[in-house]
Amino acid sequence: MRPFSTRLNLGKLILGLALLSAVVALANTLHASYRVQREQLIGTTLEANRVYASKLAETTQNFIQSAQQQLAYSATALGQRAHDRRELEAEAARLQLQTNSFNSVLIVDPAGTVLATSPQSLALQGVTLNSRGNKDALDRRAPFISDPYQSATGRLLVAISHPVFSAQGQYQGYVSGTIYLRERSILQTLLGKHYYRDGSYLYVVDRNGRILYHIEPNRVGQFAMENPAVLAVSKGHTGAQQVRNSHGVQMLAGYAPVPIVGWGVVAQRPTDATLAALSTLMKAVIWNAIPLGVLSLLITWWFARRISLPLWQLARNVQNRDTGIAIRHVTGIRAWYYEVAHLKQALLYSFNLLQDRIGKLNRASMTDPLTGLQNRRGLQQGLEDWQARGQPFGIIALDIDRFKTINDRFGHAVGDAVILRIAQLMRDDSRDTDLLCRNGGEEFLILLPGIDTEASARIAERLRVQVAAEVFEEVGSVTVSLGVAHYPSYHEDPQQALRLADKALYMAKEQGRNRTVVHPAPERRSPN
Repeated sequence: MRPFSTRLNLGKLILGLALLSAVVALANTLHASYRVQREQLIGTTLEANRVYASKLAETTQNFIQSAQQQLAYSATALGQRAHDRRELEAEAARLQLQTNSFNSVLIVDPAGTVLATSPQSLALQGVTLNSRGNKDALDRRAPFISDPYQSATGRLLVAISHPVFSAQGQYQGYVSGTIYLRERSILQTLLGKHYYRDGSYLYVVDRNGRILYHIEPNRVGQFAMENPAVLAVSKGHTGAQQVRNSHGVQMLAGYAPVPIVGWGVVAQRPTDATLAALSTLMKAVIWNAIPLGVLSLLITWWFARRISLPLWQLARNVQNRDTGIAIRHVTGIRAWYYEVAHLKQALLYSFNLLQDRIGKLNRASMTDPLTGLQNRRGLQQGLEDWQARGQPFGIIALDIDRFKTINDRFGHAVGDAVILRIAQLMRDDSRDTDLLCRNGGEEFLILLPGIDTEASARIAERLRVQVAAEVFEEVGSVTVSLGVAHYPSYHEDPQQALRLADKALYMAKEQGRNRTVVHPAPERRSPN
């Protein structure tokens, strides 16, 4: 009985080694794939939130400038001649009711006494204000945006004021529009619709880190300088980083300042929400691999009891974590009888299937999931390959004009359809050797190997005309702006050459959009 028992134990040992090596190799592969995908998702989300915060900061800045223009117009009209009480009340009502910019409007004389208000329910006519906002406005006698303060009516607000001067230059007080921070206001109109059910949200802080807008009303008025993102944006920085919010939740935050007032916009998404899709994908890979793995182990156990040597050779080789080397070694094992031959085929099939899944995960990490174009990771790898080979290439940076308006008006599904169609137009007008990349949001890059600057500009202009002539469903016409540069003619560092193309793109934006701009070629200094 002992020889039989020894052979049986050897079979169990071989099975155990095969199981251990398979699990270790699979776990190592899945772990590596998970880490790559995780970093890619986090990086993409951080960049998306940074761009999103920048767009909303720009929108907020435009609103503040518009509000100042409204007050300036009203102040000029008030300074032209003397007005009775009824005319002042009519002007205050017009300024408050013609737009939704202000919750209330006050007209104040040089002594700080309220001459007129809208709405009149504030009951402040004839009241001399002693608030910090009133004092600052009287002292400055210039256009002024206050820090948050408690008003005479007990509200937490921000005041935008403009001085009133007579035609002879005599100071006559000021006209002020207020934004209530704890009640329905323009901030909720501008920012409140950007809340998502996955836990993403945004908020606004002033230069001192005090919260001006938040989806949780009780947070308004509190200070949040302990948050690294708030600390950075209050200093005027734009960027993105991982932070922990006041509830202890890990967030991926992007932030951008509103320079005209020193405010900052922070857009953030829970890290868990970002990684939820990745967890689902990895679970699907594991569940799909389990049946074949179980089948392979059953076959291994069955034949391990009968023939020890070939199975021992197989078990020894599958311990190799490099599946490519393992495949070569298993292929070299002599399958001199029927059972070993089939077990060998099963193991090879398992390894090839695993390699195929790894390849799919790697390809997924290199491409944009919406358009199928290269993402930043794929772009970086392409740049490294071309730079190593000394490959010159033209650069076209492309951005969809007023894409946020398309999303806001027609919805993100229509916006995605526009992005997909423009990506297809790029494919239709490109060679197999060209590198097409979605650089984030509505921004794209086209790298043209072996093409000089003039040819790149012609290709960019042709693409611009094609997009302008295209009829997009629901949207109608869409235009793009393009910037052109060249590597290495413009810079010996490909990253710097890309930035020059991006600068040319923003020049196209500043010149009116729907145009192609070639970045001015740098002057080459002749060697001494």
